[in-house]
Amino acid sequence: MQHHEKPNSKNCEILSKSRNFYYFCFKKDKLNMIETAPPYIKNDDTISLMIKFQSNGTLKSIQDDYLYWDKIKYKSTDCKSEELWNAVKLFRYIRSNNLKFGNHVFSYMITDYMQRTLHQFDLHIGGTLGSNIGIAETDKTKFVISSIMEEAISSSQMEGANTTRKKAKEIIQQEKKPKNKSEQMIMNNFITMKHIVQHKNEDITPEKILYVHKLISNNTLEDFEDEGKFRDNDEVHVLDYSNSEIVHTPPLKEELNVLIKDLCDFCNSDTETFIHPIIKGCIIHFMIGWIHPFTDGNGRTARALFYWYMLKQGYWLTEYLSISRIIKDTKTQYEKAYLYTENDQNDLGYFITYHIKTMEKAYDALKEYISRKQREVFQAAKFIKIPNVNDRTSQILKIMNDDGDRVFNTKEIESRFNISNYTARTDLKTLVELGFLEIIQVNKKKQNFIKSRNFNETLKKYNI
Repeated sequence: MQHHEKPNSKNCEILSKSRNFYYFCFKKDKLNMIETAPPYIKNDDTISLMIKFQSNGTLKSIQDDYLYWDKIKYKSTDCKSEELWNAVKLFRYIRSNNLKFGNHVFSYMITDYMQRTLHQFDLHIGGTLGSNIGIAETDKTKFVISSIMEEAISSSQMEGANTTRKKAKEIIQQEKKPKNKSEQMIMNNFITMKHIVQHKNEDITPEKILYVHKLISNNTLEDFEDEGKFRDNDEVHVLDYSNSEIVHTPPLKEELNVLIKDLCDFCNSDTETFIHPIIKGCIIHFMIGWIHPFTDGNGRTARALFYWYMLKQGYWLTEYLSISRIIKDTKTQYEKAYLYTENDQNDLGYFITYHIKTMEKAYDALKEYISRKQREVFQAAKFIKIPNVNDRTSQILKIMNDDGDRVFNTKEIESRFNISNYTARTDLKTLVELGFLEIIQVNKKKQNFIKSRNFNETLKKYNI
């Protein structure tokens, strides 16, 4: 069967190629066909069982984790697995909220876990009075740039970009011209994330979604005409390796305009029933992946639009979160969250639960990252005792002290500290004059800066 995206060789096996379409299937160790759940049967016994399981706490743990049939069938102890599944389904049905995009109906249930976690997010990643995350005002820009870089790298690596994080950061920090598709994908994602931050308060429209895709796919598609353009074919199928069955077929191309319009309306206006903004953000992420409006880059676009919506709704700390890094490390669960939703009558609860858990992990990772960076700043403080050394140059000295092979240039210092070219050159020149750095002339205009051969001796002069 045909699929519109060029598959990542780590996730898929290409069986044959014809024009711009690939015939492939997922490797069995990456994605297995989701087991079909038994049909839901509602009767008097189901109601009594639901009440029983609700009162003894059985339903709570199942619902908080939003388990699917393949896990629930092992949870039954004093009834048949099918009976427990019926009770779970009835409970979700009673509490379900419905949404419609085009002719497609989706539902989800708000669980206790979702409400508790959303409350914590409201306290810590939203609002206008700041946060107790511990980011000093003077460090905010630095953390934002680092987080955007991390998101750009991880989101690209998920889609097949093959490079190390160290190399990827060098490309971004030093504004190097991409030499291959992997480097281009990472640079595109970084440019896209910066664009979103700059335009975060604007409405999300079909035209702006196309522009985001154009930025994110620049020079990475087989046909450049597909950049910033909705797909014009229906030859889109994802297959299961074990039995060659189709696991997902996106909507027809004729539905795209209506679906995207409905999605933009969902982004920009209030629904009749209140939906928490983070829940809406998760749904927006899911819908772009489910609609699959592009020939390639759907995942990167979906994650970018999630960020855009979250920032638009005032969740300013989202700018500091690298959600794609967590998704990359839990890619199998990410894929299954999509398949569970589609296999269980478009129940979005599976994807929402996965996404909220991912945000929790990203928030915890951010706190650890900030704690580590604050320790580094504290360690760099000893260098400030040196005459003519400021906060920025003290951090450069610490990096050089820890990594003797590090090479800096003016562009990287500009990007790292969000300063002007003149200020970056002045900082580096100061460290050269102090004897900590040496200049390597790359060409007539470009210079690199490396650790001086007398670095350690110079430090000793200042009793450091």
